[in-house]
Amino acid sequence: MAVVGRLSRIARLGSNIHRWIFNKNLKSRGIASCIDPSYGLTDEQKEFQKVAFDFAANEMAPHMAEWDQKEIFPVEAMRKAAHLGFGGIYVQPDVGGSGLSRLDTSIIFEALSTGCVSTTAYMSIHNMCAWMIDTFGNNEQREKFCPDLCTMEKFASYCLTEPGSGSDAASLLTSAQRKGDHYILNGSKAFISGGGDTDVYVVMCRTGGKGPKGISCLVVEKGTSGLSFGKKERKVGWNSQPTRAVIFEDCTVPVTNRLGEEGQGFNIAMRGLNGGRINIASCSLGAAHASVLLARDHMLVRKQFGETLANNQFLQFKLAEMATKLVASRLLVREAATALQENRPDAVSLCSMAKLFVTDECFNICNQALQMHGGYGYLKDYAVQQFVRDIRVHQILEGTNEVMRMIISRNLLSES
Repeated sequence: MAVVGRLSRIARLGSNIHRWIFNKNLKSRGIASCIDPSYGLTDEQKEFQKVAFDFAANEMAPHMAEWDQKEIFPVEAMRKAAHLGFGGIYVQPDVGGSGLSRLDTSIIFEALSTGCVSTTAYMSIHNMCAWMIDTFGNNEQREKFCPDLCTMEKFASYCLTEPGSGSDAASLLTSAQRKGDHYILNGSKAFISGGGDTDVYVVMCRTGGKGPKGISCLVVEKGTSGLSFGKKERKVGWNSQPTRAVIFEDCTVPVTNRLGEEGQGFNIAMRGLNGGRINIASCSLGAAHASVLLARDHMLVRKQFGETLANNQFLQFKLAEMATKLVASRLLVREAATALQENRPDAVSLCSMAKLFVTDECFNICNQALQMHGGYGYLKDYAVQQFVRDIRVHQILEGTNEVMRMIISRNLLSES
């Protein structure tokens, strides 16, 4: 039976960087068996889950606090992950991808996020971009871009949001005017993960009239004339990935870099986001899983009123609620991933449900874990505060959770 890595934390007060230890047997303490993320998986899935947990423990967790505090974009660590097949997890093997399923991808991102949510979340966006090129690009485009993206020799960014169009993505204004065999791109994108440090930008732009049918998708390469970047944003979390505005000023892009036909861009963007919502929910799962274990371990050692917190029934019940919400969240994510893989009619709604429910509940789990640490939880020596900061944005990006409610209710009401 495959052994799955499990997280525990040793925090040393007075140290700038906390240290982590992964206990490699989830069953070494029966208390955690009910939240074992390997339950229900095939032997193959357990194996690559173990690889991801081990990578998180050895290559990510020891650096998580430093990457956050110094705002380091950990290029070499991500390239090591790519050597394990995590640079193009659901990209086809003929262009260097791993060819795994959406469920497999969720399992991997959940495990990696126990080591660093911010870095894993960027990797999930990179994977989404690589998949979009693999799925909607022609053979020349796939062969040009995907191999380097899968090895993470090059990194990708997804460019949809603009200063004036967030949730209302179909109102985007960035324009691409065709002149011969090139487009002249003008406009700007906001809040772009990796912006300025990445090499490939998957850009949604307007080639036609108003609304979604006027949007096309262009791949813009770093170094293209007219491409520039705004200042690096200062963020609450997600500090191991840079965020900048991406600016196009008479940016000349070959027509051969267009994915699909003109007018297909909005559909391409939404298809990408369906998977992106599962991915970001999976990252929230990893943070919540780690936080439940951190809270449990703290309760076992912290004493107040002459006994450990583990003997306090109120906190016992809180821990039970956290564990229950974690497992319920995991089941919903995995069902949504399976629906998307199978192209089921309920896939879009399930992806939205997963993103809504899981990012909300997992944030609550992490926040409760911080509360259970008391004042220690508010110190940067303790990892739980970073999980709280890093996953707060998951309720906003990849479509706000308010937009998820709109998608779900629209589906329900259209069937009445």
